[in-house]
Amino acid sequence: MSDIIVRVIDAYVFTRKNNQIRFLILKRAKTKMYEHLWQGVAGKIEEGETSWEAAIRELEEETGFVPLRMFVADHVSRFYEAHGDRINLIPVFGIEVDNENVVLSDEHCEFQWVDFDTAHDTLVWNGQKEGIAAVFNMLNSNDDRIKWSEISF
Repeated sequence: MSDIIVRVIDAYVFTRKNNQIRFLILKRAKTKMYEHLWQGVAGKIEEGETSWEAAIRELEEETGFVPLRMFVADHVSRFYEAHGDRINLIPVFGIEVDNENVVLSDEHCEFQWVDFDTAHDTLVWNGQKEGIAAVFNMLNSNDDRIKWSEISF
């Protein structure tokens, strides 16, 4: 029987500019697994860390940013890993930052600030597309989901 595990996070970083939401997408370096794949901020949860703490740490490590505001997205991504015969559940977060001055780590070789449609079309995996869509939909909704799922740090 397969194990079900939560060991990684996805976060979709955004900023507001001229009343437009712009998302940050990062291109993985040639030296990394999944080279040249475009993604949001992503990474492993370290021992003793909560998922949201991992998202904040990964944000700082991969971009140099500190979150202005952060919320749990109305979506959990998932994928099956044949190696280890495990199903991964991935908590998804929306993270707002207050500028566009990215400081890339060696994990990525390029970044872009783009609108939702471009980000959605550039991301490859269905889980990524669904995750960023959940963040975008929450940002554009007239309900209280963000208020109810905002993280105080």
